[in-house]
Amino acid sequence: MSTIKWGILATGGIAATFTEDLKLLPDAEVVAVGSRSIASAQAFADRHGIPRAHGTWADLAADPEVDIVYVATPHSAHYDAVTTCLNAGKAVLCEKPFTLDRARAAELVDLARERGLFLMEAMWMRCNPAIRRIVELVREGVLGPVNTVHADFGISVEVGPDHRLRDPALGGGALMDLGVYPVSFAHMLLGAPERVQSWARLTPEGVDENTGMLFGYEDGAVAVLSCGITTHSPVTASVSGPLGRIELPHLFFRPEAFTLYRTDGEPETFQVPFDGNGMNHEAVEAMRCLREGLLESPLVPWRSTLEVMGILDEVRAQAGVRFPGE
Repeated sequence: MSTIKWGILATGGIAATFTEDLKLLPDAEVVAVGSRSIASAQAFADRHGIPRAHGTWADLAADPEVDIVYVATPHSAHYDAVTTCLNAGKAVLCEKPFTLDRARAAELVDLARERGLFLMEAMWMRCNPAIRRIVELVREGVLGPVNTVHADFGISVEVGPDHRLRDPALGGGALMDLGVYPVSFAHMLLGAPERVQSWARLTPEGVDENTGMLFGYEDGAVAVLSCGITTHSPVTASVSGPLGRIELPHLFFRPEAFTLYRTDGEPETFQVPFDGNGMNHEAVEAMRCLREGLLESPLVPWRSTLEVMGILDEVRAQAGVRFPGE
């Protein structure tokens, strides 16, 4: 597999960003795009120089030239899209959050395992070079045992009730769209919490618009997290221990630098730049796994995806957010 051939499922903004980042990789080629509308698929193909456009997800999944499909639909459609691709024998990289709940995420993992196919959540933060370096430093013990993680992701947007961010049928709300980053960041450093406490203000449609989360761990560590669609927050993060702390700047989920503050030394800033929009690193990881015959990525393993989905379920339950069918 000298060149990995990609299919893009969906034609929105994130699909366009990922497609552009794939062009940075000499061993990747986008050969097809699929949508529920042939007109939308063809327009996307024309715009990005993709040779084939398909008017159904099933047609894209059946394309014999495609090695792996990138699923970029709204989260409410992830389950059906991934199921279609796995049943057609295609490996999948699926946008975050993986599904609307842990139960459906577990079904997709079981299907991938049963079919012997690679499946990965596109949590690009975990593949970011600076984030990977932070994980290495923490594992090396530069902070000592991690005691506290802080992270926030808030934006101030004015959207109507029919917008996806406020539509329960589309998995709307701050938690699923933005909060998944702070939750995943904390999970990456501390694992699954023993206790979860959360509070949220809901929109008239019943999705969360301002959410706070406190995670407690068996060893006494805590994670303090927040997300919102009505608040212009710093969008920063930090991880602290007895020997120091690491601070990540604005847009912590895609950093090009971070600073280590040691209790007994001068601050040290690490520059770890990346190319493009930063989504190419998850593509590189997916392609590495395909070439090595892996079913899951060590950077974004199935267990982590399922545990994060379980945390999101608990936060929603405590906040009173219910999606259709629940």
